[in-house]
Formats: sequence, C-alpha cells, structure tokens
Amino acid sequence: MPENKSRPPQDQPWENGWAPDTSRAPGTRRLWLAGGMAMATVIACITAIALSERESDGDSAAKPAPSAGTTVPGLISFASPSGTAPPKGKSGLSTEKATSEAPRQQDAGPPEPAPDPSKSPSGGPGSATKTPKPPASTTTWRSVRSVNYPDRYWHMSDGRVGLDQVRGSESREDSTFKQVKGLANSSCYSFATRDGQYLRHRDFVLRADRNDGSALFTQDATFCPRGSAHYSGATMLESVNYPGYFLRHKNFVVRLERYDHSSLYLADSSFRLVDGPA
Repeated sequence: MPENKSRPPQDQPWENGWAPDTSRAPGTRRLWLAGGMAMATVIACITAIALSERESDGDSAAKPAPSAGTTVPGLISFASPSGTAPPKGKSGLSTEKATSEAPRQQDAGPPEPAPDPSKSPSGGPGSATKTPKPPASTTTWRSVRSVNYPDRYWHMSDGRVGLDQVRGSESREDSTFKQVKGLANSSCYSFATRDGQYLRHRDFVLRADRNDGSALFTQDATFCPRGSAHYSGATMLESVNYPGYFLRHKNFVVRLERYDHSSLYLADSSFRLVDGPA
C-alpha cells in the first residue's frame, strides 16, 4: 500500500515544500454559490411583489370606493358635523363678515316702463284716454243782510250802498253781489256788482267804482271777515288799509267807522252773508 503522507500545512507552503494550485482563483465555488443565492432571492422578491400588486388591483376593482362619511380601517378619522355645509371662501374660511347695515333689497330686475298716457289702462291697445274736463267754475253770489234790521240788505242806489228793503226783481239784482277773493289779500273778500264794478270805501262811504288797478283801490275794496262775538253766525268786515275800522250802517248808509264797544255799533256792524234776499 502506498504510504500515506500527511499533507504539510498550507499556511506555510514555501517552507514546507508545497505549492498552491494557481489554476483557479481561491473561493470561486463560494462566490458562485453566493451569487446564485442572491439571484434567487432577487427573483423571489420580484415575483412576490408582482403577485401582491395583482391581488391589490383585483381587490380595488371588486370593492367600491369608500364614501365621504366612511372611515378606512387603520387610519384616524375626524368626523365632520352632520348637516353642516363647508364654509365658503379661501382656505376653508368663510368670507362673510358680520355687519350692522340693514339688508338691501334684492334686485327685482329692470324697472317696468311707464304706461303710455295716450293709451287707456282699461281699454285695448291704441285706445285714447279721455281727458276729464275741469269742473265748471261756480260764481258765489251773496246778499248782505243786517242783523238788527233783518228785512234790509245792502242795496246799490246812485253809486252808493245803502241799507234798504227789497222791492221787485230790479231791487233784488241791485242787492246781490259777486263775492270774490280779496284784491289786496286773497284770504279776505271783495264784492263786485253785476256790471263789473267793485265796492270800495271812499271818504269812508261804501260805493261802487271801476277798478283802476292802483294799490289804493285794491286796498279800499278788500275787507277781511271777523266773527261777531254777540251775534252767532254773523260777520264783521274789517278794512285792510284801515285796521280797526269796520263797515257799519248809519242812517241806513253803509260806511267805514272805527270800532266801538257800544251795543249799537256791534249791531250795526254785524251782517249775515246769505245766498240772496228773501
């Protein structure tokens, strides 16, 4: 039998007379084994990842997406109050600010056109509107009756005004005057005759004259009514340009005299404006 010789230690090949095999690199088998294991591991990982992605795609297609109110397991969810709409504005903040102004009226659209005055609102198109006629002017005719002589009235005679009884139609016309607004003061009275003259005081006597347009005439022909304190419904007529002077009858002539507190003056200067002599 061949003699088994012990292999010299390989850590000292040159001292022991042993030379290493230089035909292949040391550790080649281990490198191949390690590389093969690494490749197998990589392939196994890639395969596992592909299978897991395929399964997740199938599950997501089979299951519906969660609604806004549902929570996903494993995640912390914060529920929003039910029935409350999210505020308007940027960054989730409401842009509406509290104000003390009154709410404005909403725009109701363009204004309607004004109705055509030439068309009747109740009639059909093109129907003309009838313009109402102004009421006929009414003339106020008055007779002036004495309080203490109720059967006597102001009466025109020879251009002056006296206090007479009415006798016949001609006397009735001469005892009727047109009452108009005062020539010098519209809140007072002026009296005109049928022939267009006005009653005025001249030399403190009441008479009929033509209006000459002067300021003196308009004042002489204007008398302001004052209520009589002693005779109910009676009127006292005060002169405009002679304040404190009233028309009164004296000796059955109508004239202008200063106010007197006597009972006779109060009776003579109180008259009733009636529609016409009886």
